[in-house]
Amino acid sequence: MNTGPAAPAPTLDYAFSARVALLDPIDHGIVEGRRRRFVPISGGVVGGPRLEGVVLPGGGDWQAIGSDGSTLVDAHYALQARDGTVIDVRNAGVRMASVEVSDRIARGDPVDPGSYYFRTAPRFEVRDGPHAWLRQTMFIARGVRYPDEVVIDFYQVG
Repeated sequence: MNTGPAAPAPTLDYAFSARVALLDPIDHGIVEGRRRRFVPISGGVVGGPRLEGVVLPGGGDWQAIGSDGSTLVDAHYALQARDGTVIDVRNAGVRMASVEVSDRIARGDPVDPGSYYFRTAPRFEVRDGPHAWLRQTMFIARGVRYPDEVVIDFYQVG
């Protein structure tokens, strides 16, 4: 049996970025061995070659932070394209960092994006029309956390 891939590796093509404004986290304490937090989203902007618009206020990121520096992220929010189309986003993933870097991120301190791993697998729900490609395509995203915002770069998997 061939031990290599059956086909060439998928490609990644940059689609757009979302600059998501965040409010202060709400800490739930330790739940089932992980520190739970909810980070509300207050808005933002979307731009790139495939999509332009805004991040609507009202969504958020439900986080589960482990003592080893791992964070499970589960964000749910909405975008509005320039033409008015509302796009529902469910974005789950993982952020891995040393305990020190994870603590600095949790406090809202600025950190070098190269000092942690932050990847998600977003899924989109959108009505038929010019943005239906979002629900017909797989995506991988990279997040960069800043003190009061996160920038998410979305890549289409080819």
